[in-house]
Amino acid sequence: MNKLNIGSGEFLKKGFINVDFYSVTKPDVEHDLSQFPYPFEDNYFDWVESDHCFEHLPNPFMVMKEVHRISKNNATVIIRVPHFSRGFTHAEHKAGFDVTFPYYFNKDFKGGYQGFELKIEKVKLNWFAQPYFKKTVLSKPQFYIASFLGNIFDLMASISPFVCSRLWCFWVGGFEEIEFHFKVKK
Repeated sequence: MNKLNIGSGEFLKKGFINVDFYSVTKPDVEHDLSQFPYPFEDNYFDWVESDHCFEHLPNPFMVMKEVHRISKNNATVIIRVPHFSRGFTHAEHKAGFDVTFPYYFNKDFKGGYQGFELKIEKVKLNWFAQPYFKKTVLSKPQFYIASFLGNIFDLMASISPFVCSRLWCFWVGGFEEIEFHFKVKK
């Protein structure tokens, strides 16, 4: 299985081709992700992931188009990005995301279909995101308390991510991340 990790940063994933432009930890492929095309052939990847990268790029729709190009039909694409309710805490973020992001890859969406299809399979809000990173900056008690609260809030948000994203996410201080699971359609 050919797997790609877009925007690997300092968190290289084992078993993936890790691609990024700037990183102290050297990725497998060094490429400016705002420059197209990416250095991969059409219909190559079975699985693509990106964790907290798209919000740093000037055109997330072009990145998704490129992901579609390099992915096989029925490939799995998992994108994790900041939810708009807490997504602008980093000085370099250029975009926030919400539950409507998948609409743009549905040919029946009249409000801005991007010309290629990705079928959304799951939308998940995560209150306590990036635990692999949080372990490096929080004390053990802080980490476990926040992780516990996150599990409760995530469970409640999974009942209706749309209602949570539009209404009650602000009651819990916002959600750090929104996660999209797509299947590529060609």
